[in-house]
Amino acid sequence: MYDVLVQDYAAEGKSLAKVDGKVIFIENAVPGDIVDIQLIKSKKDWAEAYPINFKKYSENRVNPFCSHFGACGGCVWQMLPYEKQLFYKQKQVVDNLQRIAKVNLPSINEIIGAIETQGYRNKMEYTFSNKKYIPSTEFRKLKSEGAEIINEGGFGGFHAKAIFDKVVEIDKCYLQNEPTNFIRKAIVAFAKKNNLSFYDARTHQGWLRNVMIRLATTGELMVNIVLGYEDEQNRKNLLDELLNEFPPITTLLYTINTKFNDSIFDLHPQTYYGKGFIIERLENYQFKISPKSFFQTNTKQAEKLYQVTRDYAELDGTQVVYDLYCGTGSIGIFVSASAKKIIGVEVINEAIEDAKENAALNNILHSLFFAGDVIDICDDVFFATHGKPDVIITDPPRAGMHEKLVKKLLDIAAPTIVYVSCNPATQARDVALLDEKYAVTKIQPVDMFPHTHHIENVMQLKLK
Repeated sequence: MYDVLVQDYAAEGKSLAKVDGKVIFIENAVPGDIVDIQLIKSKKDWAEAYPINFKKYSENRVNPFCSHFGACGGCVWQMLPYEKQLFYKQKQVVDNLQRIAKVNLPSINEIIGAIETQGYRNKMEYTFSNKKYIPSTEFRKLKSEGAEIINEGGFGGFHAKAIFDKVVEIDKCYLQNEPTNFIRKAIVAFAKKNNLSFYDARTHQGWLRNVMIRLATTGELMVNIVLGYEDEQNRKNLLDELLNEFPPITTLLYTINTKFNDSIFDLHPQTYYGKGFIIERLENYQFKISPKSFFQTNTKQAEKLYQVTRDYAELDGTQVVYDLYCGTGSIGIFVSASAKKIIGVEVINEAIEDAKENAALNNILHSLFFAGDVIDICDDVFFATHGKPDVIITDPPRAGMHEKLVKKLLDIAAPTIVYVSCNPATQARDVALLDEKYAVTKIQPVDMFPHTHHIENVMQLKLK
């Protein structure tokens, strides 16, 4: 289709246009662009497409600051000014609540934006591969120039979008402050200098697989290198070289992963140097972060998110607070000073152990953490022992709360629920079910991830 005007933002990083009454969702375009598009999926009333030629760029566009924009699949909104990103994220929250929840809503507060829009991540995961992804525009340019096209060797970066066995070789990623890029490049250089193999995701062979880098606002720096198999001498040489070249590293670990997937949650990272964890801080609270710990990846915005959550809980020292999907206990600990008791529940046992350690680290004696499903744990005997909740804080994954849990919350009927969500669509779905007994009283979007379409939203619900 030719000369299509992109009219609005849809969701999940896509924009939309309407042609002859048909809604078309378009990737990598912004409202105001006029584009020629190629349909990749077409139904009766809607279609999906990507632009193949820009006839006119939107006045809202800015030049992306990263040379890898459009190739690595991250930071898909770099071409939008940050104030426009915030505008469309706010719109996403409003649209989802009005279209899906269909309940009475208060006025929605203006989104809380980030002061720092680069270098904001405390955690980065890079992939090493023996194959490099070459974007089509670069490929055509190299071919027209008669240049040699090399996509095999050793590379470090991010998986190319929808391509599992090639990485986009990254020169500089702006999402985490240095020395993140220097460390990644040093690992690649070491492997090449010593003729060590890079992982092949198709054949599942190769030594160098991944590296995770955590950089806390406290200055502590963790590096965990993931290897396809044990090679003790080369491993020691690599780790020693990193320690020598990067004195800021406070904890250095390695993990042997012989599986076909990159997850390390069922593996055992080994500490080579340091204490095996780092300490992060939110306000005056300290949090121990191990290589497998979940922690909000934008520390400074997490502080703002939790401040909103604490305000919405409206605690005065007399309430029992249940922190559901509590993870490593960060929200419960953050609000603990104004609570009578904190009860944290989480299905992942290792996270609960971290939560207990974090509570001890902050000398919080009025907290208890339990591993298991809320539906199974929170029965009459549990309430008789620990007290029924006056406030429930729930922070589920992107899929939202299970319908059985929503029904459980309706049965518990706590006076206040504070719902923290990373997916306004599933949050809206759950709120529609909670409407049986609860009214939405406050709404506050928070931007945790500049240059992406992701958005957090906090809602206060009161028992009717």
